[in-house]
Amino acid sequence: MKKSDISNISNAESAERAEESVRSSVQPSGKFGGKADRLFGADPAGLDESARGIAVLVIVGVAVGLLSGMFGVGGGTVIVPALVWLGLTQRNAAATSMLAIVPTSISGVISYATCGNVDWLAALLLFCGMFVGGQIGSWLLSRLPELVLRWIFVVFLVFVVVNQISFVPSRDQHVAMSALTGVCLALLGVVIGILAGLLGIGGGALAVPALSMLFGASDLIARGTSLLAMFPNSITTSVANLKRRLVHVKAALIIGLVAAVTAPFGTWIAGAVSPRVGSILFACYLCVLLIRSLFVAVKATRSARASS
Repeated sequence: MKKSDISNISNAESAERAEESVRSSVQPSGKFGGKADRLFGADPAGLDESARGIAVLVIVGVAVGLLSGMFGVGGGTVIVPALVWLGLTQRNAAATSMLAIVPTSISGVISYATCGNVDWLAALLLFCGMFVGGQIGSWLLSRLPELVLRWIFVVFLVFVVVNQISFVPSRDQHVAMSALTGVCLALLGVVIGILAGLLGIGGGALAVPALSMLFGASDLIARGTSLLAMFPNSITTSVANLKRRLVHVKAALIIGLVAAVTAPFGTWIAGAVSPRVGSILFACYLCVLLIRSLFVAVKATRSARASS
């Protein structure tokens, strides 16, 4: 055998070993990631899959379900930080959060709808606007500095908290639908979609108070309608994320299914308390987000000044 043939065989074997090494390095480890999921491929690596990690996922699911049922929000503001803390990257955590919101929002919508607290037409108009606004927000996201985005989110939360404290919705009011109201709802959806694309929020923190203050919806109808408007968006986004294999499917299912069980209890709490108490509780939830966002924005500003 010629030396060149021996060299070619050796190079081929080396390339095969290198390729096998790469394949094995991308396979996630742990109880969840040891085997690839038949439908969606292997889950992203990095998540703490110990007994402690699973317990945290269950606790997060309980908290998300209660928040979703009580306030009509998706719960991503709780899910994403928790998943990052457990070891996922920010991108994988956000993608996993969107899938977890699907069963959560279904449960919440059913709970509100059975009591007649969902405005289906308003939700449809909001979603249409959110779909358009999301594209604009994604376009702006690639052009605005990250530091500017963080401070926009802080200002946005301050505005919502102040309005939530000062405004008390009526429990007996409904959205008076007209052609002008429909156009305004679609425009509100565009604004929510832009902010969602820019800031990475589901939109419930803006949709709920806006539906009450601007369109006269009761606090319960505003929450149920907000959840329904977010539901199609979470599905379409999750499908895209699954195709890109960004989602930790099993973690999303644990959080989402647990949240789906506890969301009706959150809905019951929302109906049991008065509108004033509900507004105060929602404002407290937003204040927690505000403090955290303010801390992150200040830290980012100091880092930017230090590097300049």
